[in-house]
Amino acid sequence: MTRILGIGECMVEMAPTDVVGTYKMGFAGDTMNTAWYLRRLLGTDHQVDYFSAVGTDNASDQMLDFLEGAGIGTDHIARSVNRTVGLYMIQLNEGERSFSYWRGQSAARTLAQEDTLLASALMGADVAFFSGITIAILPKGDRDRFLAILAAFKAVGGTVVFDPNLRPKLWTSKEDMTSTIMQAAAVSSISLPSHEDEAEWFGDTDSVATASRYAKAGARTVLVKNGPAEILIHADNTVTTISPEKITAVVDTTAAGDSFNAGYLAAIVQGASEMEAAAAGAVLAGKVIRSRGALVAQAT
Repeated sequence: MTRILGIGECMVEMAPTDVVGTYKMGFAGDTMNTAWYLRRLLGTDHQVDYFSAVGTDNASDQMLDFLEGAGIGTDHIARSVNRTVGLYMIQLNEGERSFSYWRGQSAARTLAQEDTLLASALMGADVAFFSGITIAILPKGDRDRFLAILAAFKAVGGTVVFDPNLRPKLWTSKEDMTSTIMQAAAVSSISLPSHEDEAEWFGDTDSVATASRYAKAGARTVLVKNGPAEILIHADNTVTTISPEKITAVVDTTAAGDSFNAGYLAAIVQGASEMEAAAAGAVLAGKVIRSRGALVAQAT
């Protein structure tokens, strides 16, 4: 059995419906979205768990019920009596999304306050994945502790997967964001950046430059996403590309990257090559963006 641990923040999601001015409540968040798709893609010989922190209120109870109902393990999710879960609202403009967030009292911001909790969650895990959002919401000291624990996990043979998923508004400065993202790259085994997100902040001229930056930091495999353009794969000191299917009827790009990550990781876990896995990720993401919301059951 392969055990995969997602690490991050799950939030209450308010997503627009087909009726103008109305929203549907759900639960989502970048690493949780990936865990949700992984659970649907992988068979019972693989375990998918989630590590985070929630409150003890009704919304937190509902979130845990949702995760458990999806088959995602919640045994290592901490609970805080003084906090709750964050909330975000999606706005759409011709398929492109923007977000408004309310996460000041989010318990997930405390997920690395105690190193024993994360270390315990990683025991017996084969793969751990996290994102730039995971570390952006943490205080500096907790962030350093978090990355050190993942470095130790990698050192003993664990696979660490990192999606930078840049959200500049979560960081105190450009320098804080870029330096911390590269610290996270250094502890990762597989990095999954997006060139279109990162070019402005890191000065990358193309996807090759983005891939080289992560490879030099220490990632053995780098997949560079670039919206609808080619996906670049830097692995085993070689660079290859694949061209995803062009999607003309884009409804909602929410979770495009998260679902790509799940399709890719599910394929890798099941023995696919890097090219095959990247293609699987692109196919899943292409299905997801044809529907509203982060979690699209019919995509799997």
